[in-house]
Formats: sequence, structure tokens, C-alpha cells
Amino acid sequence: MATNISRRWYNNIDVLAAIFIVSIVVMMVIPIPPLLLDILLTVSITSAVLTLMIAVFTKDPLDFSVLPSLILILTLFRLSLNVSTTRLILADAHAGNVIEQFGEFVVRGEPVVGFIIFAILVVVNFIVITKGSERVSEVGARFTLDAMPGKQMSIDADLNAGMITDLQARDRRKKIQSEADFYGAMDGASKFVKGDAIAAIIILFINIIGGFVTGIAMRGMDIMEALHTYTLLTIGDGLVTQIPALLMSTATGLVVTRAASETNLGQDLSSQLFRTPKALYITAGVCIILAMFGLPWVPLLIVAIALVLLGRTMDRGSQQNLVEETAAARETAIEESKKPENVLNLLTIDNMELELGYALIALVDVQQGGDLLDRIVLIRRQVASELGFIVPVIRVRDNMNLQPNQYSIKLRGAEVAGGEIMADHYLAMSSGLGDDNIPGIPTKEPAFGLDAKWINAIYREEVEMNGGTVVDAPTVLATHITEVIKSNAWEILSRQDVKTLLDHAREQAPAAVDDAMEHINLGQMQKILSNLLRERVSIRDMVTILETLADYAGTTKDLDRLTEYVRQSLGRQIVQPLLGSNKELPVLTLEPKLEQQILDSIQPSDYGSYMTLDPRVLQEVMQSLAREMEKMILKGFNPVLVCAPVVRINLKRVTERQLPQLIVLSYNELVHGVQVQAVGMVMTGNAS
Repeated sequence: MATNISRRWYNNIDVLAAIFIVSIVVMMVIPIPPLLLDILLTVSITSAVLTLMIAVFTKDPLDFSVLPSLILILTLFRLSLNVSTTRLILADAHAGNVIEQFGEFVVRGEPVVGFIIFAILVVVNFIVITKGSERVSEVGARFTLDAMPGKQMSIDADLNAGMITDLQARDRRKKIQSEADFYGAMDGASKFVKGDAIAAIIILFINIIGGFVTGIAMRGMDIMEALHTYTLLTIGDGLVTQIPALLMSTATGLVVTRAASETNLGQDLSSQLFRTPKALYITAGVCIILAMFGLPWVPLLIVAIALVLLGRTMDRGSQQNLVEETAAARETAIEESKKPENVLNLLTIDNMELELGYALIALVDVQQGGDLLDRIVLIRRQVASELGFIVPVIRVRDNMNLQPNQYSIKLRGAEVAGGEIMADHYLAMSSGLGDDNIPGIPTKEPAFGLDAKWINAIYREEVEMNGGTVVDAPTVLATHITEVIKSNAWEILSRQDVKTLLDHAREQAPAAVDDAMEHINLGQMQKILSNLLRERVSIRDMVTILETLADYAGTTKDLDRLTEYVRQSLGRQIVQPLLGSNKELPVLTLEPKLEQQILDSIQPSDYGSYMTLDPRVLQEVMQSLAREMEKMILKGFNPVLVCAPVVRINLKRVTERQLPQLIVLSYNELVHGVQVQAVGMVMTGNAS
């Protein structure tokens, strides 16, 4: 029965709140009996105390977002009580037992003492607490509004990077908007408290003057009796209403001055003020020194002893907590390790890992000046800009099995690259190494295999003056990571990454996405994009890629042929970086008979085409290509080979292992306006 009644009241709480607010306004017009007035004054005091307690135990200001409205309601409630008590004081020279007891007990029946206490409370509330809370709310609202664009951009960046989901992004945006609304509302609510304090002063003088006139003119009191009676009642009324106002102001100040925290105010104070026992001991020592200089020693000694005992208690408590936390963490780890889902977690493999020897840990330690983590963030942005896909998070960890100066770059658990660098040296390359007088440790530059030396910092300027290139260890490692990512981007790209790229492209060109994906599935899309990345062709222009696939995917399912169609559409961006200063493109060509021979050897299959060229002919082709490439590189040209579209992808697959620097283009990729300059021809022994 009681449960049903409670549920019925809870379900109609909104109706009860509306009735209460209307009743507050009615109270200003309808006279209230003294007994009911005592109850309402008690409700006013307890409501203020309850609000203060909730503010103390609130962790985040948004957890008490109803505070601005509550301030308005309780302020209006107190003012309506002021009007009711004023009516009783002037009409009956009596306003209930609560006001009378406040006048007798708090100020001991002395109107002058009561007036002074009331004035002090008003000054504390109006000048100190309310003014400060108003300023904090105003600044908080301004800073929150100013920071909103930056926070919104941060959320968008995290969402685009795949670090958060759409739901998490929506919640974070909602929280930012709620913070702005809350501080703006608190800025206005502080005005209510200020107005309440001013109204209390005005009502005080009205009650005293009105009561004095009423007592003499209507009740026949003498001057002193009227002054004593009505002043005492007015002061009691002022204290009864001013104390809740002071509590509400304090609650307001507590909420707006607290930043978001994982614990409440009491726990924050205890953990931050008393977390250092040494500070308590030093403070106790200061108290003892002051007592020695002649100040009252009894209170100082009591405070000093209390501080020492508190310090000892906190010291023991911290040690005990450390032991308990260690034991609990050990037990938790043991229990967690027994759960089957934690065994499944062991099966998870990071997409990319960077393992460091212990001598290289300083490169990632911010306190030691390491900035490698920031460099990795820039690498991911650079690769996204150049190749058009998002590099997965690179997990950095130490590995004691490595040599102190070694590092290892892993892709899905398998090492794909590694090297050795010296964190306290510089890597010198190029002509600056011609001077044998410069001491150093010979080595190979890990990213490109160039001859280099690790030199001391004191020789850096000398090498640079000789025309050499000098880079620090973090730059060497960052360059190697970048090169590994670019070389293996086609393997790094996952179907989830493709899904993310398609979702992003859908925002710009939904029709292109729908039309293209109508003919191919996600796996086929991944294969095509991987083919492009395998030759370092940027997939940033997803709209062009999708429109090309929409045109041709309906006529063929050969993914290699579809890749060639996409390359032809991206021809301008493929060729542009290869052009010389005169907009000319130096290239190698295939001897016509050799090109026809390769073309005849290409056989189609269900998984694409493959080349069945005679191994001896293929070896001669590779040797001829190597000779011609060397000539081009010596002339300062990019090693570019141009051939027929059908030959291109098969020839590239054959040569990419032995001649990875060779760039193979098809005639269809040579866009209008490019001046092709043939500087060599690849021929077999028979042809030559």
C-alpha cells in the first residue's frame, strides 16, 4: 500500500512542483497562520541545508544542473515568507515561534547586537560569496563559449580518426552545450541571490519603521517598547531568511568553483590538503615556534598536537592503502587472468608496433625531452595527406630482448623493419663524410640504406659546412617509420579502414558511393585500393576513384583491370610528381618486339592475369632494365618505364622485388600536355 502511494506521488512530482510554485506566489497575498509560517520557515532553512549538502557531494557541476532553477524557486520562496512575516509583524506584533526564538536565542534579546549580526551576514553574503560566485559564473560561461569551437573541432578530429564512435561524439557535443548553458544560467542565477540580499535590507528597514509607527499609533506603545519589540521581531525575521540565503550562496559558490572531478569535495580536500604529512609536520613546528615567542601556548600546542597526530594517521593510512591496493591489484589481476575473455584478449594483434631498446626509451619520455610520440602523430597526418588513408594507432613499447640501441617495427605482430640508432649522437650523410678527420661510427641510414656516420654533437657544424646532411636520432627513426608505412600501406589498409573512407566519402558524394558499391563489395574495394597503395598512388581522391569504378565495374570483375582504369583517371596526380623543371617526363620504353612478346605471354585467370614469359628472356629483361635505370639515375631522372596498359601491371609485379625503385606507367596515364622524352629502350639480347 505504502509502495503504491509512493509510486503515485513520484509519478505526479511535476504536478506537485507546479502547485508548489503557484502556492509561493499565493502566499504573498493570503495571510498565513503563525503555526504554518513556522513550518514553512523550517522548510526554507532545511531546503538551503539540503542544497548545500548536495553541492558538497557533487562530483561534476553538470550533475547538479537544476541549481539555477532551484535558486530562483527558493529565492522566491524566501521573499514570499518575508512578505508573510512582515504582515504578521505589523498586524499582530508576532510572527510565530521560529522568528521569536531566533530573536531571543541568537541575539539574546538585544536589538543592537541582532542588527550588527544581520549586517555582517548581509555583507558576507552580498559582497563576498555572491559577488565571487557571480564573477566565476560569468568567466566560466565566457570561457566555455570561447572554447566551444576548439572542442567541437577536437571531437570531429577524434571521430574522423576513428578514436570515438558517433554515439560518443554526440554525447561529448551534448556535454559541451550543457556546460555552456549551465554556466550561462548560473551567471543569471547569481543575480537572484544578489537581489535577495538587497531586498532583505530594504524589508528590514520597512519592518522597523512600519512597526515603530504601528506600535505607537495603533497599539499605544511607548517609544522604547515599540522600538524594542518591532526591532527584535524584524531582526529575527531577517536572520531566519538571511541564513538560508547565505547557505544557498555558499552552495552556488561551491558548484561553480569546482572543476569536474572523480570524487566529491570532502574526498578532494582530504586527498589534496592532507596527502603530504611533511606539510602537516612543518605547520605544527610553526605553531610551536609561535608559542615560544610569547603567543598563547595552549591553543597553539593543541593545534600542533592535532596536526602531528593527523600527519601520523595519514602516513600510516597511505602505507596501508598502498599495501591494500597492491594486494587488491594482484588479486584482481589473478582473477582477471582466469576469465576466458582475457584469454581472448591475448589473441588481439596490434596493426603496428614500435619496440625500443632501453637506451631509446628517452626518445618517448616527455620528461626527458623526448618528442617521438608527437612526431608519430605528425607522421600519421602526413601519410593521411599524401596517401589518403588513416594510419592505425602505432603502439610504442619497450623490449628488453632488443639491444639497448635497437628498435623494431612490426606489422600485425611480424617484424618488417628494424635498425640501430644512437640517441645521443647525430647521423651525418652525403659529402660531409669525405673528411676522414671527423671521427664517427660508420653505419647505414636505416630508411634508404645510405652510407652514414654517427657523430658527436660537437662535429655537427663542421659536417654541415662541408656540405653534409646531419639529423638527430628521433628524425632518423621517424623517417624510417614513415618509409615503412608508405611501403606497406597496401598491407596496412583493412576493410574497416575502407569502410571508414567510404563513410567519409558518402558525406561529399553519396551518389558516387552508392553507384560504385552496387557493382563491387567491400573486399573488392579493399583490393583495388591496396593495388593503388602498393605503388604509392594516393587514394585521397575517393570521389574520382568511386566514379571510375561506377563506370567500369558493371562491365568487368577483373580487379587488376579496374585498378588500371582508376590509375588512368588519376593519371594527372600520378605523373605530376615525376615531371622535371621543363614539364618533361624522361622515360624508358620497351623494344616493340619485346613488348609484343610480353603481351602474348599474359594469361587471364579468375584471380587476375599473370605473365608466362620464358625465364631466360625475363632475366635478360631485368638486366637490361637495371642498366637503363642506372643511366637514368646518374642523369638525375626518375626511373620511369612506359608500356601498354595490359602489360603495365604484370611487368610491375615481376620487377617490384628486384627493382623496387622502378616506376611503371601505361600510355593511357600520360595526360594531355605532358612532354614525353624517351631516353632509353629496354631490349633482350636477341633484339640487341
